Amino acid sequence: MFYEYLVIAGYFLLVLGIGFTFKNMAKKSTSDYFRGGGRMLWWMVGSTAFMMQFSAWTFTGAAGKAFTDGFAVSLVFFANTFAYFCGWAYFAHRFRQMRVDTPTEAIKRRFGHQNELFFSVALILFSLINAGIWLNALGIFASAVFDADMSMTIIITGLTVVFVSVIAGAWGVVASDFVQTLVVAVVSIACAVVALVKVGGPVALVTNFPSGFVLGPDMNYGLLLVGTFVFFLCKQLITIMNLHDAFRFLTAKDSINARKAALLAMTLMGVGSIIWFIPPWASATLYPDAAAAYPEMGNKAGDAIYLVFARNAMPVGTVGLLLAGLFAASMSSMDSALNKNSGIFMRSIYQPYLAKRGRQADDKKLLRLSMSLSLFSGIIVIITALYFGSLRELSLFDLMMSVSAMIQVPLLVPLIFGLFIKKTPQWAPWVTVMLGLSVSWFMRDVLTPQVFASWIGIEAFTAREAGDMSLILTLAGHVFITGGFFCLTGLFYKEEKDSFVAEREYFFADLETPVIADNDQDQYDLQQRKKLGMMVMIMGSGMLLMSLIPNPFWGRMIFVTCALVIFGIGFLLKRSTRIEPVSA
Repeated sequence: MFYEYLVIAGYFLLVLGIGFTFKNMAKKSTSDYFRGGGRMLWWMVGSTAFMMQFSAWTFTGAAGKAFTDGFAVSLVFFANTFAYFCGWAYFAHRFRQMRVDTPTEAIKRRFGHQNELFFSVALILFSLINAGIWLNALGIFASAVFDADMSMTIIITGLTVVFVSVIAGAWGVVASDFVQTLVVAVVSIACAVVALVKVGGPVALVTNFPSGFVLGPDMNYGLLLVGTFVFFLCKQLITIMNLHDAFRFLTAKDSINARKAALLAMTLMGVGSIIWFIPPWASATLYPDAAAAYPEMGNKAGDAIYLVFARNAMPVGTVGLLLAGLFAASMSSMDSALNKNSGIFMRSIYQPYLAKRGRQADDKKLLRLSMSLSLFSGIIVIITALYFGSLRELSLFDLMMSVSAMIQVPLLVPLIFGLFIKKTPQWAPWVTVMLGLSVSWFMRDVLTPQVFASWIGIEAFTAREAGDMSLILTLAGHVFITGGFFCLTGLFYKEEKDSFVAEREYFFADLETPVIADNDQDQYDLQQRKKLGMMVMIMGSGMLLMSLIPNPFWGRMIFVTCALVIFGIGFLLKRSTRIEPVSA
């Protein structure tokens, strides 16, 4: 385990180095701290958009689902790919054109201050819960790898994330996301290649899968998978392309870079939807009793399948690299949440509070308060993760899907429908959310899968079918009932009583007006390429040192190949700073 610890230590030093490297770029103003002043290049923005949908849950809960159920888990990630395609086609550049620093400022421009305050509180609370789930997923995996106390793992990792988020703001968050994307790509591709070799190729992987690769076990009705996929498309579009999650694209330097960022995220997600799950699919054949290796994890034992594969099939040091990828994924999700929540609180709760009392705070003071708030939010996330860690009987996949379908979707329905349905009363958004939460309760406790089965003449669903049917019913309820209600509120809209008409019209006019980078952008472009190029080259050099770990020749060559690819990317970024910049 010595080499695994060494790899993890090196990764943490790299992350801390990124925080120090970009800290000065975040200290100019609150706009720089919250969204990098809207000056980031597409490959940085695209990587952070991708990483926000990629957490340790992908390598744990989702991998465990792939190990037991086969191909079905990829449907969730194909839906992410579809959402980013829609971002490239319609949403991404319009989000950048909202001309705001935080997502709740966009909500204010669309729906007014009352809704801004309501969604600010609700979204901050939900983000803290979500980040706690991500951090808990990492704690489960890391504690199993090192036989360490899970609570201590959560605390140490959480504090590292808080450090980067506090000192470097959005610049540190997005820069670390780019580096972390490379780590995830390297780990995923290396494991996928070895898995295919071990299992005998793609055909053998599919045909030898124990319970049927496409349908998996306990699935008698293929139509359920079709229904799940269709509603996953709707769900992921709602939860990725909305006024709240628009923050992914607020950092882009202009409209064109925002669209390119969505295209990059779409490509990474599409390719990753298959590559990530090749190792767990192969492990179902190679190591069918893998879940029994960690009985102390209870029902979550299957979530450690990536660990079993790495220990049995990969060269020494890969487990440390895999953990680095998991840290990367969780850190990305968590630091983005902390930075975003800090901006939401300062711009939509604290500053309006001061304005009501005729007071103003200078930007430097607000910046210091924002950093303190990120620290406080990080502590709350750590406590939340520790609580979820105590729920050992609940699988990570079920926890993630339940929270997302029952709370996140109704919260975000008005924030995407409101981009298309312009004339709605000001009470429509928050009343829609209340209705949506009621729909979630109704689908969970009243219209259960077994009740639905009796309606259509089926004796009973299996446990897996019941889980999928529950998701379908909940998501269908939100698409047709929650979404339908928001659309119908337009029937109660009276323009002559709407004092918010002018501001709303300015908002929609801005949505259609491209953002063009100013003359100062060239220097920001150079700094991004130079700083990140150097950090990526350092990471590549560190990975090259992993080839010195005692391993078979093929194992050493894996590390050499990965190191050269990463170092080459860093070198190209660094070299591009010598080229005369051209303004966008």
